[in-house]
Amino acid sequence: MNPPRSSFAKLYARYRWIVPAIPLAMIAASALFAPLIVTHNPWDLKALELEDSKLAPPWTERGHAERTIDGQLDTRYFLGTDEQGRDILAAVLFGLRVSLFVGLSATGIALVVGSILGLVSGYFGGRFDAFIMRVADIQLSFPSILIALFLMAVWGPGLRKIVFAVAIVHWVVYARIARGMVLVEREKDYISAVRASGAGTLRILIRHLLPNILGPILVISSVKFSSVVILEATLSFLGLGVPVTRPTLGMLVSFGQNHLFSGEWWIWFFPGMALVILVFCINWLADILRADFGVKA
Repeated sequence: MNPPRSSFAKLYARYRWIVPAIPLAMIAASALFAPLIVTHNPWDLKALELEDSKLAPPWTERGHAERTIDGQLDTRYFLGTDEQGRDILAAVLFGLRVSLFVGLSATGIALVVGSILGLVSGYFGGRFDAFIMRVADIQLSFPSILIALFLMAVWGPGLRKIVFAVAIVHWVVYARIARGMVLVEREKDYISAVRASGAGTLRILIRHLLPNILGPILVISSVKFSSVVILEATLSFLGLGVPVTRPTLGMLVSFGQNHLFSGEWWIWFFPGMALVILVFCINWLADILRADFGVKA
């Protein structure tokens, strides 16, 4: 016999999604209001001072030794600066903005396109269904990163280009899930009753099938969102993502790798930690939602 659960345990079990949601909301808010948090845009060339290059964080031993102005500690750059004199804190916040924009945009496009194709494919079947599934099978036979690398190598760097490249990589997931659910739902009695009432195909798809498959698909999108962020960071790290004038967290880590063993550890450490924390919080929240809704991914 299981021991009775305390009220706190019951409360946590019911609202545990709030725990990862709070830091995730703080990260999103920091990125959204980055221009209000930091004093300047780190990618504005007019705001850069080369004499501020590679300044250590003021709270480190090296920062205390090197960063003094008229005998007073220079505390302008809390996380230090890179080789161009950019504020690392500002660079991380602005990089988060681009990373989250790409992640949300690519996930949204992949979800909409994949769900529509899966919905239509599963309901009508036939040649269209066979064609969509063969395309999906062919795409799934290649690693996602390989397809994304090929597309970005052909298109070249660009914000819109990387959004569409990442969306093309992930639409298959939603199409297959939507199709599988529609194949089950279309054989149920309520769909037969709707058909018998004379409802049109479009109404059946939008009013009856879509609401029944949308919940699990949204949960899956939260699971795959971290994969989108990681893929974008990988492409940007390799120099195939967004332009250098609008860097993401992946590109910031790439900038800092040249200083990995030179002592300027803060140049790569803080962008890398921001990426790790972002992906960790997304995965944590997604796992809770997946468990609560009983969705397998």
